[in-house]
Amino acid sequence: MDRVAVISQIRASLKMLRSTVEACPDSLWHRDSDHNPFWVLAYHSIYFAHLYLSPSEEAFEPFERGVEGREGFGRTHLGDWSVLTSDDAYSKEDVLAYCDYVDGRVAELVDSTPFDGPSGFGWLPFSRGEAHLYNLRHIQHHAGQLAERLRQVAGEGTGWVSAIR
Repeated sequence: MDRVAVISQIRASLKMLRSTVEACPDSLWHRDSDHNPFWVLAYHSIYFAHLYLSPSEEAFEPFERGVEGREGFGRTHLGDWSVLTSDDAYSKEDVLAYCDYVDGRVAELVDSTPFDGPSGFGWLPFSRGEAHLYNLRHIQHHAGQLAERLRQVAGEGTGWVSAIR
């Protein structure tokens, strides 16, 4: 597996996710009618991108601005998304800053472990190389959800990013 291609594609996916955050109107950022508010999906995607880029769960260093007791959003032991209020919400600037932080560390983190070694996560029973592909699919899954929500609710579109070299 080509490390340069993996780094490029993860960064391109983060850029696409970032573009959904940039395009999100304030009225959609934390809508009470959403079970999974826009900001939660965006943060969750970046959080797990960061986690899965880390060598292991033990080596993971969380983002500096966490919502008390809900740092992972979406991991079942960290609470119910539906009870989050607008007071819990990260600002768009916080989410963009986190995305930029993770994007700036992609190459370093991909290079930190061999692709043929274990994933580093007990719940991902495959190689590190496959964990990078899994991570890429996860980012794109949520970027697609958010892009579709933007299109349907706000009439906003986002562009395709083919690679970042």
